[in-house]
Amino acid sequence: NQTSPMEFLLLGMGNTPTLQIPLFLLSLIIYSVIVIGNILIVVLVVSEQHLHTPMYTFLGTLSFLETWYSSTILPQLLASFLTGDRTISAHGCMAQFYFFSSFVATECYLLEAMSYDRYLAICQPLLYASLMTWKICLQLVAVSWLVGMLVSATVTAFLSQINFCGRKTIDHFFCDFTPLLELSCSDTSVVTLVSFIMSFLSILFPFLFTLVSYVCITAAILRISSNIGRQKTFSTCSSHLIVVTIFYVTLLIAYLLPRTAPLRQLNKVFSFFYTILMPLVNPFIYILRNKEVSEALRKAL
Repeated sequence: NQTSPMEFLLLGMGNTPTLQIPLFLLSLIIYSVIVIGNILIVVLVVSEQHLHTPMYTFLGTLSFLETWYSSTILPQLLASFLTGDRTISAHGCMAQFYFFSSFVATECYLLEAMSYDRYLAICQPLLYASLMTWKICLQLVAVSWLVGMLVSATVTAFLSQINFCGRKTIDHFFCDFTPLLELSCSDTSVVTLVSFIMSFLSILFPFLFTLVSYVCITAAILRISSNIGRQKTFSTCSSHLIVVTIFYVTLLIAYLLPRTAPLRQLNKVFSFFYTILMPLVNPFIYILRNKEVSEALRKAL
C-alpha cells in the first residue's frame, strides 16, 4: 500500500529513438515465433497418440510454460518500444516479478523432473514403467507448478514490504530482484536472506539434482559396448541436455555476475539469453533433434 502511487522507469537496453521501431519489429517477430513454436509443440503432444508418454508430457508442459514465461516480459517491452513510455507501476512491477520468478522456479523443477525421467529410462530401463507411471508424471508436473508459485509468492511478499526512495530507475528491461533491491532505502537483510533460501530451493537444488542425474546417465552410456547403442541412447536425452546447459549457464552467470557499472550491460545480455532466447530456441532444438517430434510435425503438415 505504501508504494501504490509510485512508478518505476525501466531503462531497458538504452534510449535511442531511431532504433525503437526496428527493435519493436524484431521483438514482435521473436515473440510471435516463441508463441507459435511452443504452442505447436503443445498441440503435437496433445494430438499425436504416440507422444502420450511421460517424456513428452514434460516437454509439452515446458513449452506451455515458456509461452507464458516470455509473455511476462515481451508485451511490456513491445509497448515501451512502440509508445516510448518505459514506466511501470509499482503494482505492475511486483506482478511482473511474481509471475516471472514463479515461471523460472517452475522451469527449474520441470527440467529436474525431465532429467529424472531420462535417468530412469536409461539407468533403470526394466523398472521405468513401474517407477514413472502417469500418476507420478502428473504429480511431478503439479508439484513443479505449485512449488514455483509458492517460492515466488514468498519472495514477492517480502520484497513488496520494503521502501523505495530516490530515483526509481531500474537499470534492466524487466522488474528483477537485484535491480529492485538496489532502489531500496530500508533494511534489506531479511528479504535478501529469504531470497537466498528460496533460490537454493528453486534453482540450486534442482540444478544439483539434474547434474547428478546426468553424471549417472553419462556413466551408463559409457558402459554400452557398441557405438551405435551409445549414439542411440544419447540421442534420447541430447535435446534436453542442450536446453538444460544453456538455461542454467546463462541463469547462473546472470545472477552470480556482480552488478558493477561496467558489467551491467553484460548482465542484461545473459538475462536476455535465459528470458527470451531460450523460449525462442527450445522449439527448434526439440523439433530438429528429436526424431519423434519431427516425425509428428511432418505427419501433421
